[in-house]
Amino acid sequence: MGGFDGGMGGGHGGGPEEFPMPVSRFNPQEALICAMVLMGASDRSMSDAELAMMAKLVQELPAFAEFRASEISAVTEVCLRLLERTDGLDRATGMIREALPMRLRETAYLLACEVAAADGEATQEELLFLSEFRVALDIDRLIAGAIERAAKARYQVI
Repeated sequence: MGGFDGGMGGGHGGGPEEFPMPVSRFNPQEALICAMVLMGASDRSMSDAELAMMAKLVQELPAFAEFRASEISAVTEVCLRLLERTDGLDRATGMIREALPMRLRETAYLLACEVAAADGEATQEELLFLSEFRVALDIDRLIAGAIERAAKARYQVI
């Protein structure tokens, strides 16, 4: 893995391979990617459809205009390493919250919903994660419901 240009350089010295604490903070784009990774990993496996959705969103959305797609795998690795920790999910969601202003927290929630919708029906684990993620990001229940419904509507089949 290469070095990080964003806020992920807050570890203990070298690069992201170090553990137990690979990072201390995310930049906004890294936080958005981590939101997608957390969603994908919430049911203990990331499907090909979820991975493809993450790549598509990074390529297409204006929030990632300055982000190099080559960094996706490095950010993904850091997020997955955080999840290996006992407090990893709480730490990761806290880092996402700290990196994002409210308007981008809604974007992070939307991205998580898009990943959940990528492979059809959301699992119980994914729904639980979304509920906890909404609370962690301090997103109003009505706003979250609208975001969830919009993501679901986008992927209806005829």
